[in-house]
Amino acid sequence: MIRDDIKAALVTAMKGGDKETTATIRLIQSAIKNRDIEARTGGAPADDDVLVVEVLQKMVKQRRESIEMYVKGNRQELADAEAAEVVVIERFLPTQMSEADTAAAIEAIKAELGASGMKDMGRVMAELKARHAAQLDMSKASALVKAALS
Repeated sequence: MIRDDIKAALVTAMKGGDKETTATIRLIQSAIKNRDIEARTGGAPADDDVLVVEVLQKMVKQRRESIEMYVKGNRQELADAEAAEVVVIERFLPTQMSEADTAAAIEAIKAELGASGMKDMGRVMAELKARHAAQLDMSKASALVKAALS
């Protein structure tokens, strides 16, 4: 499980004296704990790794947006710090599908659902997310689906 990998990495980082990695992993654990608390009130996903991957993907997205803002504001040192956090967080994410694999998956779903135009984008995206959410950046996949249905 991804949670176990995160705990082991925290112990390793602490023993190695790597303060930046330790801090980032603690942020990850905190975000996961917050998501666990939120999930208590609603229906939790059957697979724990799905929940953890969602949290990690959200964290990466937030940091990428922050990097963009820092670069625009000429705060390169803050952008570099965020980029270092992204590297640590991405260590725990499953490998992402290549663009070619993503396009193939979209075409398969498109053919399976009989999708022909933009009106079917919601159905295609829902099915894509259900099957490949852990291996895809859904914002990039959205652009590929839009192109495939145009």
